[in-house]
Amino acid sequence: MSAVEDLKNVNFDEAEITLWVFKKPQAQEGNVRFSGAWVETKDGVDEALQEVLIDQRARIEEVEPYGLLAQNNEGSALSIPVIETHAGVAIDVAAEHSDKKRAKSIKKLRPAEFYVIKIVFNEQNFYAFRKADKSWKTKKSVSFHFSDETLAIDPTPSLDLSPQIDFFVVGDEILILNKANFESILMYREAHKNAFDELKSEAEFTEIFASIEHIDAYVGTNKIQLRRANAIQQKAHYKDEAFMERLRKRYAEFNLTINFDEDGKIIPCENTCKDIFQALLDHRLSSGFSESIYDVPNATKVAHA
Repeated sequence: MSAVEDLKNVNFDEAEITLWVFKKPQAQEGNVRFSGAWVETKDGVDEALQEVLIDQRARIEEVEPYGLLAQNNEGSALSIPVIETHAGVAIDVAAEHSDKKRAKSIKKLRPAEFYVIKIVFNEQNFYAFRKADKSWKTKKSVSFHFSDETLAIDPTPSLDLSPQIDFFVVGDEILILNKANFESILMYREAHKNAFDELKSEAEFTEIFASIEHIDAYVGTNKIQLRRANAIQQKAHYKDEAFMERLRKRYAEFNLTINFDEDGKIIPCENTCKDIFQALLDHRLSSGFSESIYDVPNATKVAHA
C-alpha cells in the first residue's frame, strides 16, 4: 500500500491528536538538533486540527518524486524518503510524550519555527508539519476583540493555527505540499550549501573551468542557484567526456553564450553563468516537432516504446 493510501485510510475524527511546537533547529558539523514541546489542547482545538488535516489530505491527487528543481501544483505532492531528510530527528523528539516535555507557559511556545500535529490511528503514527507564522515567532503580540459595539485590546496571548499543512510524514515517506517550507523546516538549504562546497572541491567539476570564481559568486547563498548546483552534481554530466565534447561543439547551435579557452575549458563570467548552468543541467532542449529551442525546469527522460 502506498503512503497516500495509508494516509487516506486514517480516520482523523477517531485519531488521537497531539500538537507539538518546535523552536528553530540547530545545525553543527552536519548534525541537526530539534527542541520541541507538546501542548495540552481543549475547547475545540483538536476538532479544528482534524478539519485542517482532512482538507489538506484531500489536496493530494497525484504524487511525483521530489527533485531539487521539481515543483508541485495544488493537486499534487512531492515524495521523498524520510531517511534522506532530518524529519526523523524531529519525530524522535515527539516520541517522548512526558510531562517534562509538556509546554506549561507561553514562553515554551515562542519563538516557534514550526509545529507538528502528531496523529495516532490504529497504533500507527502519522505527522503533519507546518511552518509557524508571525504569531508564533513574535514574543509580544496584541490582539483585539469586539463586543458591545466596542473594539478593545485582548491581553490574552494568542496563536494562529494555519489552515494549511506543509508536509505529511507517513511511515518511511514524506508527502510534500509546500516545497519551500519543507526545505526551510528541515534545513535543506543548509544541506544545499554543504553540497555546493563539496562540488567546488571536486576535481572533475573544477577541471572543466578555467576558474570557478564567477561560478562561486553566481551561486552564493541563493537558494535557487544552490538547488541547481546540487542538481548539476547529481546529474554529473560534467563527468561525461562525450557530453562535454558535444557541448563544446554545439553550444552555439542551442543559442548558449559560453566561452572556452584554447584547452576547451569553460571561461565563466558574470554574463555567461546562467547559460553554463542550463547546459550542465541539460535543460536547453530542441523540439523535433516545432524545431524550437526551449529551457525546461526539469528534464525527464521518456522511455522508448
